[in-house]
Amino acid sequence: RNQHSRLSRRSFLRVGALGATGIALPDLLRAKSALGNTGSRDLDKTVIWLFLSGGPSHYETFDPKPDNPLPYRSTVGIQRTNVPGTNIGGLFPKLAKLADKYSIIRSFAHTAADHAAATHWLSTGQDHPPAANGAAQISPSIGSVLSKYRGTNHAVTGIPTYVGLDHLYAEGPSWLGKAYSPFDARGNAQANMVPRIELARVEERQSLRESLDRLDRKIDQTGMMSVMDEFQGRAFDLVRGNARHAFDLTREDPKLRDRYGRGAKKLGENLLLARRLAEANTGLVTVWYGGWDSHGTNPSVNHGTIEEEMRKLAPEFDHAVSVFIEDLYDRGLDDKVLLAIVGEFGRSPHINKDGGREHWPQLGNQVLVGGGLKMGQIIGESTKRGDVPKTNPISPNDLLATLFQYLGMPLDLQYTNQGGRPTRMLESGQPIHGLF
Repeated sequence: RNQHSRLSRRSFLRVGALGATGIALPDLLRAKSALGNTGSRDLDKTVIWLFLSGGPSHYETFDPKPDNPLPYRSTVGIQRTNVPGTNIGGLFPKLAKLADKYSIIRSFAHTAADHAAATHWLSTGQDHPPAANGAAQISPSIGSVLSKYRGTNHAVTGIPTYVGLDHLYAEGPSWLGKAYSPFDARGNAQANMVPRIELARVEERQSLRESLDRLDRKIDQTGMMSVMDEFQGRAFDLVRGNARHAFDLTREDPKLRDRYGRGAKKLGENLLLARRLAEANTGLVTVWYGGWDSHGTNPSVNHGTIEEEMRKLAPEFDHAVSVFIEDLYDRGLDDKVLLAIVGEFGRSPHINKDGGREHWPQLGNQVLVGGGLKMGQIIGESTKRGDVPKTNPISPNDLLATLFQYLGMPLDLQYTNQGGRPTRMLESGQPIHGLF
């Protein structure tokens, strides 16, 4: 007997999951429903999470304290910006000309001095000290929460909601389930689409659908078949390449690629790819730019002095982020794309015997670009020495609450955990005043 004849409509729904971790029809239907709940404008917004791994020094980046003596000021000088009264680190000449297009948070603070614990807190909103000793992630990352809230793929473009361009600690879904992991774009992202959405299986389903089309549609009084046709078509579009094109940098203007800077490990190329994904309505993209753990010339960690490390990192960062900002505004994407430049903590007011600065969660800087928010301002103020916030302390949860609001997710959003208990995705935190 023909195997197709044994499949009920319910079975047809069940085979709608394209690949082990790819587009699932229930996810698409959920995302379509979400369009009615939150508005398509919210579903088209993107956060690009640029993680400066290691903990960048606030003195040498965005709070240089030019009137202080060393060690309480930048070791690399300052740049006066195009916003009167705002100075930034001396190795950011290009960013200095664009300060009206970003806002600097100078009062970011928490209590986790370990890289893993601080990163876990920043990514999930959950303080988890055991992370310092290699403990597993215990709460879902903001990207995974967004993937659960919107659906794993955008309802119109089919693009994954949550994309990781680099591996980050605490980037995963924890107890939400593996379906809400970031789409792994590391390596050959276009080829990577195929295992998620297996073409042979999709073609088999097309044949199945054609067989079912021959059935008397009068038996489906709910209209479900027409809905399935629509979403199956979107899945086929994804396989044929519509969403895959977003990952294909060869489709980009070669002159713009040159301007960003070419190279698979280059920050500029990753930011260009992130911009393309944002245009295709990815919800959150993670980008990594590491090396900021500037403890000094200790041979055991192979670091230079704070000044030496800044001179290695700053030119590429200054150039790539500046080109991205200009490109974002030139394309009119500054309302729908928010670049969050974040690090797990700042660096110490003192400079150690090796010429470095130590971990300092008591104060750090974060930078927000675009998103239709109020740019060109300083949020919060640090003390004269630059060791703690003087005004408006901002916690990791406040930063996440800001991103929740921007992305259209309610601050009291709850999902049921593995123990069957409703659990708030963000236990505390308020959107940063003055940005919206």
